[in-house]
Amino acid sequence: MKRITINLHNIPLIQARREVNKLLKSCPKDTDEIEIIHGYHNGDKILCYIRTELKNPRIDKKILGLNNGVTILTLKKQ
Repeated sequence: MKRITINLHNIPLIQARREVNKLLKSCPKDTDEIEIIHGYHNGDKILCYIRTELKNPRIDKKILGLNNGVTILTLKKQ
C-alpha cells in the first residue's frame, strides 16, 4: 500500500484547495491513499472543505482519522 501525506496546517483555504487538487492530479497511479493533515484547533475551514466539498473522480472514499485533524482519501485503482 502506498500512502502520500500532505500537511495543510496554517495555510489559507485557497492555497489548501490548490495543493490538494495538484496532488490528486500528479500523484503516481500506484498511490492507494492520501493522508491529509488539516488540523482542527485553529478553525475548521480546511476540515470542512476536505470532508464535505472536495470532489474528484480519483477519490473512492474519505475516512475520518482517529485524530480529528486528519482525513484519509482512498483512491480508485487506475
